[in-house]
Amino acid sequence: MPTFSRSLEQSLHRALALANERHHEYATLEHLLLALVDDQDAAAVMRACNVDIDKLRRNLVTYVESELEKLVTDGSEDSKPTAGFQRTIQRAVIHVQSSGGEEVTGANVLVAIFSERESHAVFFLQEQEMTRYDAINFISHGTAERPGLTESRLTLVEEEPLLQFFAYEHLPEHLKEHSKAFGNLSRIRPAGQRMGNQNSYRRGDPEPRSVG
Repeated sequence: MPTFSRSLEQSLHRALALANERHHEYATLEHLLLALVDDQDAAAVMRACNVDIDKLRRNLVTYVESELEKLVTDGSEDSKPTAGFQRTIQRAVIHVQSSGGEEVTGANVLVAIFSERESHAVFFLQEQEMTRYDAINFISHGTAERPGLTESRLTLVEEEPLLQFFAYEHLPEHLKEHSKAFGNLSRIRPAGQRMGNQNSYRRGDPEPRSVG
């Protein structure tokens, strides 16, 4: 099982802290991406893909502080990662493991975010013309240019059922203290098993409580 890089562990802590500081009930993909802006591995990929990191940071801070007001709670409980947040971490682990890697970095998580197509996190990256393919090409070949690039990868239909096998106990020890926040990651159901409007959500909305 791949381990998390120290930088990624710090970024995950930072994402939860960003949500907690604002008394948000959930830590969303936007909190995660905002934390990755200061992750050395993720930031290197974004710079290579010509992302204006300062602009991205401003856009994310504005979004988190103005558009997520509905997540503010009076409770004292720590923020909980949304199902999309959890799926992204799990997806990064799956991809690293399937490629024979030993360490999951912020760069891998950045790539995994792109699978959450309806999120504002992806919107802000695509707004600056960054693509998943550019990021993968830079990680693999050291360049964001992608003439004739083809990518061999699991599709969402194929990979989502795999996510249920990555339970909380597989998180690194440094994140065990967040057991209450992360919960049991294996409870996330495959896409084909989601039913009804209770599991539908709009871009930027927290996933419903019933999903992981």
